[in-house]
Amino acid sequence: MNNIIKKTMKMNKTATKLKPGMTLIEITVVILVLLTLIAVLFIGANIYKKGADRAACILNIRNIQQAVRADQNLNNKREGEPIYGNIMDSQVGTGGLTDQYFEEEVLCPEDTEAVGYTWASANYPVLSSTAVSCAIDTNHAPNDTSGW
Repeated sequence: MNNIIKKTMKMNKTATKLKPGMTLIEITVVILVLLTLIAVLFIGANIYKKGADRAACILNIRNIQQAVRADQNLNNKREGEPIYGNIMDSQVGTGGLTDQYFEEEVLCPEDTEAVGYTWASANYPVLSSTAVSCAIDTNHAPNDTSGW
């Protein structure tokens, strides 16, 4: 039995050698993952911009409200009395109110056509109601105006 020839298996070098590079499926998966991440980034940025525009619009409405209250106090008027003089124009962003209380035109950040804000009524507003509303987006209405 000593004469048994031991045969060893030799593996072919080409069978064990891995070729460098990626398969088409791997490349496709990587591209899909990158596109998904980019899509999520753009959606998040758009939502962030809309939220920032809404906050800036509410701040503008608050500033206009304070200007109307200041004008009401300066002219010794009560709530519900008509607004006289050049404070009230067809649009809030141009004319009297802007000239008296603001350095530049007051517009909604989403406003591309310079529409501005619209008056709620021709009278000084009662407490907890705004004097103006956004002409661009009704979602820009503030939730609470009691501290204004």
